[in-house]
Amino acid sequence: MKTKALLKLMVLVTFVISTTSCKTKNVEERNELTKSKEVVSKPNIIFILADDLGYGDLGFNGQNKIKTPNIDKLAANGMVFTNHYTGSSVCGPSRAVLMTGKHTGHSTVRGNPRWTASGTPVDINAEDVTVAEELKRAGYTTGIVGKWGLAENLTDGIPNKQGFDYFYGFNQHSPAHHYYPESIFENEERLALKGNDPKTKKGQHIHYLITEKATEFIDKNHKEPFFLYLSYTIPHFELTILEKEKEQYKNLGWPKRKMTPGHYRHDEDGHITYAAMVSTMDRDIGNLVKQLENLGVADNTLIVFTSDNGHEYDDLKNEFFNSNGHFKGHKRDLYEGGIHTPFLAYWPNKIKAGTKTDHISAFWDFLPTACELAGVKPTDNIDGISYAPTLLGNDNKQQKHNYLYWEFNERQGPIQAVRQDNWKAVKFDKKPVELYDLSNDIREQNNIAEQYPEKANELLHFIKYSRTEHPEFPLMKKKQK
Repeated sequence: MKTKALLKLMVLVTFVISTTSCKTKNVEERNELTKSKEVVSKPNIIFILADDLGYGDLGFNGQNKIKTPNIDKLAANGMVFTNHYTGSSVCGPSRAVLMTGKHTGHSTVRGNPRWTASGTPVDINAEDVTVAEELKRAGYTTGIVGKWGLAENLTDGIPNKQGFDYFYGFNQHSPAHHYYPESIFENEERLALKGNDPKTKKGQHIHYLITEKATEFIDKNHKEPFFLYLSYTIPHFELTILEKEKEQYKNLGWPKRKMTPGHYRHDEDGHITYAAMVSTMDRDIGNLVKQLENLGVADNTLIVFTSDNGHEYDDLKNEFFNSNGHFKGHKRDLYEGGIHTPFLAYWPNKIKAGTKTDHISAFWDFLPTACELAGVKPTDNIDGISYAPTLLGNDNKQQKHNYLYWEFNERQGPIQAVRQDNWKAVKFDKKPVELYDLSNDIREQNNIAEQYPEKANELLHFIKYSRTEHPEFPLMKKKQK
């Protein structure tokens, strides 16, 4: 009897062990499958770039005249970066930095087209690795709609040779200055826009076509991971928009700022037109979010919104919109007003709603961020650091920059700047370095280089040794050719 009982007990124990082992194995397999799904489930990425929009032009940054309810809603339900910087204080180099992850001391394009040593435009080239090329490796369908501005020569710099599956917009700068262009590129084909006349502003306003093509791209590609670079030309000069868009700003008693047409075929009343342009962009961004929700992909889509550099429209001597907020300077400055940009990130159920971060970041951080979210590593040597940990609430894992660097060589240049923690240094050619403590002097009013000579010299060292030489962009006084 004891022998039979012992045999039964052994069988029971064996069964329990076997069952437990099987359950453990199944749990482990399920966990591995879950991890695999998390890796495979790559987010769609939409990067929306406004053109010459100031830090203070948006409601969430204090704007009280221009209505931006949809962008403000994204900010309220996402994360606002209070210390984010552009790649440059003008659009060409800023966009090159965004695409390649290299700051202006290392990037191929360091100035706008006619500000080269030879007078010949410089584009990004075949050796440059763009964020679109990186995301292609990760299985993304990639598209850019709007202003590219990195293919003046229409050769290796064109989007379709830089990792983009689809392109609709402007390869070059000058055509993008007008909202009624005679032609536009779709992929590598130049399409005539029949009836358009940039001088008389007749035909189709390009903003609406850009929005339409962005909508089509999402409709076509939303079932698989996609990257859309939506590069609006609003509110860059010239100032013009349909009359119906201006109605909400008429009869408000605003003073009239009369605009004089020249190269830019401005509408007559600058204030009303500028506000209406920004609000039109805001409305269309709201419609894009609704489209994502209707398609059922909003929860798996990261939306980033920012501007390529500081504002140009608002008159610093007679400010109306306070477009640079509490910053000094505007477009073409390396003071905060020229490079400190509005920045928000929205990703439902991934980014905690209503959060702000003071993490110091810049355009060259987007490429490694996109790579991390897509599950690939950057293939080139870059200056950027991924801010994905900050987006996802893992602040303890967020790496930080030792410093940020910029250079700019148009008009009053060459100018260089460095930010390290709360210290900011600005260096004009053949002038002593300026030093500011942004924690106490965000307006950069008090140059304290003499009070803190060691810190001034430390940042001056970064200014001197943070760049590689470029034959077309030497740091020396030059005139536009």
